[in-house]
Amino acid sequence: MGCYNSTVINAPADKVWAVLKDFHNLSWAKNVVAKVAVIGDKSSTEVGAKRILNDAFHETLLSLDNDEMTFTYSIDDGPAVVSKDNVTGYVGEVTVYSVSDSDASFVLWTSKWASEKGGGVADFCNPIYHAILQDLKSHFS
Repeated sequence: MGCYNSTVINAPADKVWAVLKDFHNLSWAKNVVAKVAVIGDKSSTEVGAKRILNDAFHETLLSLDNDEMTFTYSIDDGPAVVSKDNVTGYVGEVTVYSVSDSDASFVLWTSKWASEKGGGVADFCNPIYHAILQDLKSHFS
């Protein structure tokens, strides 16, 4: 069970990472994320930082590694099939890689979960991640 989405962005990996690692700022994802509510007092790069996206997705930053340019987060509750009643152990991971033959970046966004009751999690989440990555790509073009 899981999701897999990726894209190549025509920008250096460190610049893409600088945008992605800010857990509380998704202003670049304007076609997908209309609102980010910051919950608690943890900074946007501090493990345990929480956010609510679009008044629906409750997420927590689980890890952040600047050297490896990767972070993980959980969806603690959400709409439809990603609600806490329907899916358990949902963890997403975002990693930025430098493309070795150019000054571009490869961004990989994956997720997995322990169990789901009704199914459909990947069908629900994959189009969202695809759209977010398209917004990220547009941000750098």
